[in-house]
Amino acid sequence: MTAGGEYKGLRVTVAGLGVSGVPAAKALQGLGAHVTVVNGTAGERQQAEAAELEALGVTVRLGDGDTLPDGTELVVTAPGWKPSSPLFAAAREAGVEVIGDVELAWRLRGPGAAPWLAVTGTNGKTTTTRMLAAILTAAGLRTAAVGNIGVSLFDVVLGEQEYDVLAVELSSYQLHWAPGIRPHSAAVLNLAPDHLDWHGSMEAYAADKGRIFHGNKVACVYNAADPATEALVEAADVEEGCRAIGFTLEAPRMSELGVVDGLLVDRAFVPDRRNSAQELAETADVRPAAPHNVANALAAAALARAFGVPAGAVRDGLRAFRPDPHRIEQVAVLDEVAYVDDSKATNPHAAQASLTAYEHVVWIAGGLAKGAEFDELVAAAAGRLRGAVLLGADRALIREALARHAPQVPVVDLERTDTGAMSAAVAQARQLAAPGDTVLLAPACASMDMFSNYNQRGDLFADAVRAALPDTAAHS
Repeated sequence: MTAGGEYKGLRVTVAGLGVSGVPAAKALQGLGAHVTVVNGTAGERQQAEAAELEALGVTVRLGDGDTLPDGTELVVTAPGWKPSSPLFAAAREAGVEVIGDVELAWRLRGPGAAPWLAVTGTNGKTTTTRMLAAILTAAGLRTAAVGNIGVSLFDVVLGEQEYDVLAVELSSYQLHWAPGIRPHSAAVLNLAPDHLDWHGSMEAYAADKGRIFHGNKVACVYNAADPATEALVEAADVEEGCRAIGFTLEAPRMSELGVVDGLLVDRAFVPDRRNSAQELAETADVRPAAPHNVANALAAAALARAFGVPAGAVRDGLRAFRPDPHRIEQVAVLDEVAYVDDSKATNPHAAQASLTAYEHVVWIAGGLAKGAEFDELVAAAAGRLRGAVLLGADRALIREALARHAPQVPVVDLERTDTGAMSAAVAQARQLAAPGDTVLLAPACASMDMFSNYNQRGDLFADAVRAALPDTAAHS
């Protein structure tokens, strides 16, 4: 059962089409609201989406995303729209509330709705959320991985399927526009500069991430190796009795989950956490068992344990979990060189986690930097690098960081941006690599300068690698 009667007759403007705006418009129209969708662009995809909505009675205005429609009483925005957009300035001047699609979905939850276990962080959100859903499923709970993960929250909130608990991935954009959500428990996996062109500053970015802790009921899960995440817990206004729970790749302290002798262990949700720990799984149960992915598993386990999931379900869920493509995925081994696709490493923090997983690396990197800097990343990885192949709009930033911090590393700078650029990058990396090395696509940048998305970038890398394989080569 859902709420939503208060939207009948309400004049709502939805900002943006796409995977967020279209479901929001449909949901509001179904609740009896008078819905107008505005969108700044008017390409073929937008025209097709507009036609679909107009057939349902929704008004769609393409090519003008700046002007607030007359009579608007509420604005619901897709998460990517910047707070500085003229539309929102007009809404503020008119005294009209602006919320995001996640906030709207939260408000549409009915009595007895499934609680949310929420996940955010600069990197690892999707993997952790899917791990969490796998653990909850292994415990026999009705669940779904939703939110920024690509599954619309409206389908869950307004659908007929009943759930016991939801694993909800939330981006900083979504959290900015969702002041009212109150998860059962939540985790911030890590914090590193990202999307600063959108948020305006690291402080604003961190504050939006920290919204996920507000109102938590049982546990605020933080990364013990990242003090900034613990600071967000300390600043959060939570319900009485809510606990701060850390996760670490070291032996856990009291009220932490951690690793001891190859085992994932819990010293937070056990009767005598001062003197004992509960074994949850082996690190070998985590695939891939790279350090940052083990950290993801610990965060997922912490949220599941906060919900009362037994230890055995953590192990069974992690064993059943299969990571999404383009996340530190080994494509093949050729001439004793491993080729690994981590196209999802779209910022320096993610790339650093990936680089740390391998001893000797020929690094393929570059793309859109989004305001990021690369000195810290390159300085940390310098001892591992056997070569670097750079491509994309902001490759010069990485090349300059390499010159400063790893001048001994041979660098190939690819100017080409055509469809064969990734094949050329793989060919250059093959020439730089020696047996025992790993050729690693961990771009540290966004993909949209040359590719449709990080998926296409990773697919082209894998295609180029496989094209070089003899018929008898073993694929991983």
